[in-house]
Amino acid sequence: MVALSVSANPSQAQTPTALRLNVLGCGRVGTTLAALWQRAGLCQVQQFYSRSVPSAMRAAQFVGAGAVVTQMAELQAADVWMLSVPDSQVEAVAQALATLPLPSPSQALPQTRPQPPTVFHCSGFLSSVSLAALATQGWQVASAHPVFNFADPAQCLDQFAGTPCGLEGDAAATALLHSLLTGVGGSCFPVDAQAKPLYHAAAVFSSNFMAVLQAVAREAWHAAGVPEALIPDMHRSLLQGSVQNLLTLGPAKAITGPAARGDSAVVSAQAERVMQWHPEAAELYQMMSVLARRLATTGATTPATQVLTP
Repeated sequence: MVALSVSANPSQAQTPTALRLNVLGCGRVGTTLAALWQRAGLCQVQQFYSRSVPSAMRAAQFVGAGAVVTQMAELQAADVWMLSVPDSQVEAVAQALATLPLPSPSQALPQTRPQPPTVFHCSGFLSSVSLAALATQGWQVASAHPVFNFADPAQCLDQFAGTPCGLEGDAAATALLHSLLTGVGGSCFPVDAQAKPLYHAAAVFSSNFMAVLQAVAREAWHAAGVPEALIPDMHRSLLQGSVQNLLTLGPAKAITGPAARGDSAVVSAQAERVMQWHPEAAELYQMMSVLARRLATTGATTPATQVLTP
């Protein structure tokens, strides 16, 4: 075990009912949630484990509590286990955790603690089925996905309140996570396990692809000869206005531009010019123009005959 154990600040003293939390994977999501629960007195962060020891050490320093371990075999029994790892690693980490010589769920913790322990991951795409290796050993399993941009943990601590959090999994595990997340200001809702891929795709469209579109716009301005010094102001002006209109009016009323107006000649000419510059962006431009026109005329991007099911 790395010789690092950080005590909580006096103002963050834990209550006797604080749950012992182990954090596996020390990225921005896991670090932020651990800090929120530690500071609220809902959890006592016990241990951090990551394949990157420096990452785990930074998480412990940020949270202000917990010890860093360098091997999974050094992990001790806990009430709650958070797997904040990339989607591709969730199942493998669960399987590895299932092989550890931990006490059985019925023996691991005092009777005043939740029985058995709860393990959850933070993937918006995967369901709790990916934790089957632990479920078969009697653990309560779930997934919890805060719909939030965790770019900066320090800012997230002040901005998390009001964040919608999608939950699915065992009843006992989701009930516990509901308590923990609402305890730090989250707003929980159930997610159908089979619908999670579509549910998460919505988050990708809403957040991740926004960054891609803004990058394409900046690159197109640069290629069009706009002075570099002006691009940030142009970007800021359009983006701030668009976001405000979207939040105030909703997508159907906020949509503007040649496609929304039905100006097909402009759309065709622009698409041709974009194709000369950036063929992949041109394909995106053409498809987005189709959806923009449909949104402006029908109020939705899906075809009228399409029925969405989970």
